[in-house]
Amino acid sequence: MTPRIEVAGLTHEFRSRGRTPTVALSGVDLAVGAGEFLVVVGPSGCGKTTLLDVVAGLTTPTRGEVRIDGEPVRGPGLDRGIVFQQYALFPWRTAQQNVELSLEEAGGHSRRERARLAREQLDRVGLVGFEDRYPHQLSGGMKQRVAIARSLVHGPRILLMDEPFAALDAQTREGLQAELRRLWRESGTTVVFITHGIDEAVYLGQRVAVMSPRPGRISDVVDVDLPDHVWAAGVDTRSAPEFAAHRRHIWTLLHGGTAGEVAA
Repeated sequence: MTPRIEVAGLTHEFRSRGRTPTVALSGVDLAVGAGEFLVVVGPSGCGKTTLLDVVAGLTTPTRGEVRIDGEPVRGPGLDRGIVFQQYALFPWRTAQQNVELSLEEAGGHSRRERARLAREQLDRVGLVGFEDRYPHQLSGGMKQRVAIARSLVHGPRILLMDEPFAALDAQTREGLQAELRRLWRESGTTVVFITHGIDEAVYLGQRVAVMSPRPGRISDVVDVDLPDHVWAAGVDTRSAPEFAAHRRHIWTLLHGGTAGEVAA
């Protein structure tokens, strides 16, 4: 079966006149299945955001290729929603109007249809009653919910998320992680999520791709197979021994260890 996302031999260099090129990514190969939640972790500067930008079609790689359902990526598309760390909301537009904006730009929807679709997505992310609030009237977590709703309003096959919860306090971040898991299970959207946080990676990902320091490569891919009882109501998932074992595994890989050392 063709992967939803296939990254093949991806290399990207940043060039500036009179300077040696900076190699951000080198020979990255990665496949992401339809409906999968993949998290990418790695040290600062290893090329995580560059990888996401190439998949999004925002950056053209120096060498290699990205394919979506077998078709080469030639630029951005409505099949890929993007959520950044910064909310990028227009302060003069309400929450609903911010969600409607991408529908306006795409065309093909009446004003009434745009409003209906925007309200549906705000409902999905728990913002019923906040449709007419402006960004300055919303908390950081609410703003990020609006950004997620805006990214989902087109019904994309893929959701690309670049450290979307990094600027939030711990309690808000954990709440949004749980909401994102719920949205993913309900929608079946393929998610690629970038983070520095190992706990966040284990909590969210079905698989965690570990990147090496620059030039970035995929050094390991870890299957996160937490048992059902860890997700039971009233259970502190992050305190479970199985969760801690995965966390230790990924921490060891990030610090230069090997799978054999983890197993030992």
